[in-house]
Amino acid sequence: MLGGIFSLHSSWNDRKDTYEHKPPPLQCTSLNFRGFQFAQAMLFAIEEINNSTDLLPGLTLGYKIYDSCGSISRGVRVALAMANGESDGPLDELCTRPAQVQAIVGETSSSPCMAIATVIGPFHIPLISHFATCACLSDKVKYPSFLRTIPSDYYQSRALAQLVKHFGWTWVGAINTNDDYGNNGMATFTATARQLGICLEYSVSFFRTDPPDKIQKIIDVIKGSTSKVIVAFLSHMDLDVLIPQLSYHNLTGYQWVGTESWIFDSQTAAIDQHHILDGAIGLSIPKAHVSGMREFILDVKPLNSSGDDTFKKFWETLFNCQLKQTNLSSRSQRKCSDFEDLGNIHNSFTDMSLMPIFNNVYKAVYTVVHALHGILGCNTTCNTKMQLKPFTILHHMKNIRFITKEGDEVYFNENGDPTAKYEIINWQPGEKGVVTFVTVGLYDASADKQLTLHTKSLVWAQHTHQVPMSVCSEKCRPGTRKVLQKGRHVCCYDCVRCAEGEYSNITDSVTCARCPSEFWPNERRNACLKKEAEFLSYEEVMGALLTVASLLGSCMTAAVACVFFKYRKTPIVRANNSELSFLLLFSLTLCFLCSLTFIGPPTEWSCMLRHTAFGITFVLCISCVLGKTIVVLMAFRATLPDSNVMKWFGPLQQRLSVLAFTLIQVIICILWLTMAPPFPLKNLKEYKDKIIFECAVGSAVGFWAVLGYIGLLAVLCFILAFLARKLPDNFNEAKLITFSMLIFSAVWITFIPAYISSPGKFSVTVEIFAILASSFGLLICIFVPKCYIILMRPEKNTKKNMMSKGRLQSL
Repeated sequence: MLGGIFSLHSSWNDRKDTYEHKPPPLQCTSLNFRGFQFAQAMLFAIEEINNSTDLLPGLTLGYKIYDSCGSISRGVRVALAMANGESDGPLDELCTRPAQVQAIVGETSSSPCMAIATVIGPFHIPLISHFATCACLSDKVKYPSFLRTIPSDYYQSRALAQLVKHFGWTWVGAINTNDDYGNNGMATFTATARQLGICLEYSVSFFRTDPPDKIQKIIDVIKGSTSKVIVAFLSHMDLDVLIPQLSYHNLTGYQWVGTESWIFDSQTAAIDQHHILDGAIGLSIPKAHVSGMREFILDVKPLNSSGDDTFKKFWETLFNCQLKQTNLSSRSQRKCSDFEDLGNIHNSFTDMSLMPIFNNVYKAVYTVVHALHGILGCNTTCNTKMQLKPFTILHHMKNIRFITKEGDEVYFNENGDPTAKYEIINWQPGEKGVVTFVTVGLYDASADKQLTLHTKSLVWAQHTHQVPMSVCSEKCRPGTRKVLQKGRHVCCYDCVRCAEGEYSNITDSVTCARCPSEFWPNERRNACLKKEAEFLSYEEVMGALLTVASLLGSCMTAAVACVFFKYRKTPIVRANNSELSFLLLFSLTLCFLCSLTFIGPPTEWSCMLRHTAFGITFVLCISCVLGKTIVVLMAFRATLPDSNVMKWFGPLQQRLSVLAFTLIQVIICILWLTMAPPFPLKNLKEYKDKIIFECAVGSAVGFWAVLGYIGLLAVLCFILAFLARKLPDNFNEAKLITFSMLIFSAVWITFIPAYISSPGKFSVTVEIFAILASSFGLLICIFVPKCYIILMRPEKNTKKNMMSKGRLQSL
């Protein structure tokens, strides 16, 4: 014996219990043709099994089918009636035994199933549902005897969230049925949506029996919302109540996302005469075909012959006639002839769009039968003496695995659920304004790529082919980041440009990343570009001018050397120590040329060369000037009576003094290069958007020791030249040296603060300028006046003129 519980009515009359006497029976109203279709599907499977010799040979499968009216309390009552063996159902196959059912097929909704499973669970009577999808029913602690042939809403809710995310809808509204099906399904959807970054602007619930003012509140919420997508986790009966109100308020243009409960329901589509739901998209059970079932369901004459009042009302409602005319009968209704034909009738009963659910009923019946077949050890015959225990039947049903005649494999996981596979349905306009349900994709929870969509074939709300937008805030472009609006959802934000030195290269970035140290963001701040390496180069104007100045100084020095060499035997050249003069000119040439090492990209060798070459060449130059200054003083002393000082500072001593002074600088440079030599450095601190490519001094002590030694020699030279300033006018070199040292000192004293305060390549420019300025000062102050006399005033370049006043002798 197999039990069945279906909602042959969809509602009931409210009653007020006074608790003074026993409540009257529930008065069911509103015939539900779907419930009759489910009952017919169950009868089809039973009849097919009874007419087959492959399953339960020699046994006949009986049935008890009850009407729950969609009421939880009535569903529990009829379940207990079947468990106790009572026989008062609208369809009751006459069997003498057993009176107790071995399993129950039903109910259609989740809430009644939860109540029924809770009551019959302790008795281990299997309850297998064809349409109860609440994920809560997978809890085998609460509902140990429950199974189903439809996937759990755990998968459907997650699939809906992925579907919404796929189209970029991050700002949606939600409506659900206020029962276990709607509340649990929406809870799972909300949790998954939150993980995927989807926000719910509102989430409201209602039940079809709620008063009109509550439904009006839902309408007001939708009107006041800014989201354009509505996720409807509703049963078809609740949506059928809501559609007229949506039509009355003309709430069109919204994109509806639906569940398997209504998305492929033709009756819901027929009620939507104002096309509120046009373009809806959602999940449905995959299409199915069971040969012979359609014809069996539409063969309703056996129902009429049952004699039950429920089926009499069904017949009268189906054919709009009356079986018995009474005084209260409406004159517009004709008398039924018992020969009515469904061929000319088109209503929800003749609509076979719910064939996938009929197939679930079919598979539920076969699950029970296959379990019984195995328990009874059926082959050609069955062991009819074996006592059937509910626990044994339940255990076999949980572990069953078979293939239907249409090729569908039926099995259950540890929670009593089948594998989750859905078709994605899109409501598209058909002929004469009739909605067609077009399959536009698939969802398979067991596949690697769960969601597959054919977006080109989609038709959206208001018959557009453009995917609707539903966001609280527009996407933040690369180069910006999201800043949440205070007190609002995380999907509501402002787009703020990335801070200086930061970038974002993705849309809707939460944070901006800082560019690597050698990179800087572009103008849009959506990418990092390599910073420009800045150094004093030959190509830029400043570098070119300094190069020209350096080469000009070298050429002038060479020209002076040529003049001095040509006139080397003249008194003015000989009188000014020609050997030191040529050495000084050579060192000045090196000074001019060493400035070129400061131009161009720094390398390890150029960094060491530029500072050491500069230090040594300048010390050589100052040593020569110092030697010349000492020679002037010694020559002046040598003119005094009994003075023999010149023999202590002759040419050899002069060469040794220059060598000694220069050797000290060489030793300082060697120590500097050995301990902490200069090295190329990428200075990232000076400028944010540039890299200053410069030479770090390595050891600051070594750098300032080199400069300090040059300064010490320059000061000593200046003092000695200053002391020789009162020599005879005809011998001007002491005055010239004094003036050149004054310029030299002034240049290098101003160099120190200018060098320290100059950023980047300008510090190198300052150093080159100081080198060139001091070199030109020495060249011009010491040698240009002599060249003028040699070339322009040769009459003064005579021994007589040099020996005037008898004070000096030729050196």
